[in-house]
Amino acid sequence: MTSPTCRPSDPPRTPANRLGLDYSAEAERFGPPPVPITDAHTHINGDRASRIYAKVCRLYGIDRVWSMTRLSDIDAVREALGGRVEFIAVPNWQDPDKGRAFQQGYLDDIRRYCDHGARVVKFWAAPRSRDLAKEFGDPEAMSLENPWRIKAMELATDLGMFFMAHIADPDTWFQTKYADSSFYGTKAQQYEALERVVDRFDSPWLIAHLGGWPEDLVFLSGLLERHDNVYLDTSATKWMIRELSRHPAGELTAFLTRWSGRLLFGSDIVTTDEHLGAASGSRGMGHLAGSEGEAAELYASRYWALRTLWETGYEGESNIADPDLMLVDPGSFHEMSAPRLAGKAVDPALLETLYRGAARSLMGDWRAAHG
Repeated sequence: MTSPTCRPSDPPRTPANRLGLDYSAEAERFGPPPVPITDAHTHINGDRASRIYAKVCRLYGIDRVWSMTRLSDIDAVREALGGRVEFIAVPNWQDPDKGRAFQQGYLDDIRRYCDHGARVVKFWAAPRSRDLAKEFGDPEAMSLENPWRIKAMELATDLGMFFMAHIADPDTWFQTKYADSSFYGTKAQQYEALERVVDRFDSPWLIAHLGGWPEDLVFLSGLLERHDNVYLDTSATKWMIRELSRHPAGELTAFLTRWSGRLLFGSDIVTTDEHLGAASGSRGMGHLAGSEGEAAELYASRYWALRTLWETGYEGESNIADPDLMLVDPGSFHEMSAPRLAGKAVDPALLETLYRGAARSLMGDWRAAHG
């Protein structure tokens, strides 16, 4: 692969393009991936933003998308992506009554998502869910074993849906944001309830962000050994770039090889019309972009970084700023600092399964069995 192509002019560098890359030219330089890619972890919303995202998908070889899309945006997203989308049920985060949104409201919404063809239901159980649960009056409301969560799992099972879950966050957050383990628990403790519900509900479980522990491949192998219904996606681009770059290529390749078929490509890209400058950048995700061009660069930056990680032998700084560096060491890093990106040049045969085969088998087998 030749050297990265920078933009002819030199506008200010942004957190999504700190190297000044021409992401359209970069897509041509990559050429097509070994197989068209299924991105099994996205959050695609917004009428205009989803159309910009669709153009980025065409550039970078993304052929199919699994998306946590708001119910109100499903028709727009389906049209923008030409029907090449699988929807994932998520709670209504816009509902001011969070207690309702995550309890009875979620049961109602799961049925609506199912009517739209969704076959995956998401359970968000990150450590910071304890803060949310405390806000609406039940500190245990977001536990995977809370009665409302169990009701939702039972309903999803009855409707022929399987599960996605977000369990843990980066080690950097446990060093800082979650330092109070008496409230948040240790990182290892995040998995105790998960392992029990995975045994109780034997449908597939897709655990986001490489299971929430890309820092520890040995732990992940143990999780996959203990539960043959567990799958992992590789989403959360900044986190994956930072931590997977630290693993020797041989160790990561051995992990990919051993668990080929149970690892799905993901990006965690979030699109919203807030990125286009029509809404205040002070709320939601709007601060990440403020125009159509910035939105396109934001979305493309994730695919550039991930394809660079998986397909090339690139050695250099990441194209994306990573605030976690400043979080753990504010004296050495600033808001535009980035970690090393070490490409792993993974064998194309392995990439075919990571990029498409695993997702196609998981969803295809499930739909064949459950409609």
